[in-house]
Amino acid sequence: MDLTNLQKTIEVLEEQDPFKDPEHVLDNAAIDTDVREQLGHDTVEAEVKALSQKLEKVENALRKMEAGTYGVDEQTGDPIPFERLEVVPEARHTVANQERLVK
Repeated sequence: MDLTNLQKTIEVLEEQDPFKDPEHVLDNAAIDTDVREQLGHDTVEAEVKALSQKLEKVENALRKMEAGTYGVDEQTGDPIPFERLEVVPEARHTVANQERLVK
């Protein structure tokens, strides 16, 4: 998913948030409707958060490309193998270093 698609998907999701509906505030709906709206809002909010984090990682990778530091572990300076970058293009660390950091 490219940068533009990520941004557009975030915008579309935000538009689908039931809490963005102007009628929502005036609506004295039944409890089951309120629960559905809350669940819809929570779902949209979680998806937008995840996509925003992904967007931030992609933007960081693009800045690294411009700076000539893409594909280099941020902590160790070791090259990140091409195979890892194919799977996780926004990778900031080698697999070995990532595993050390997670522990």
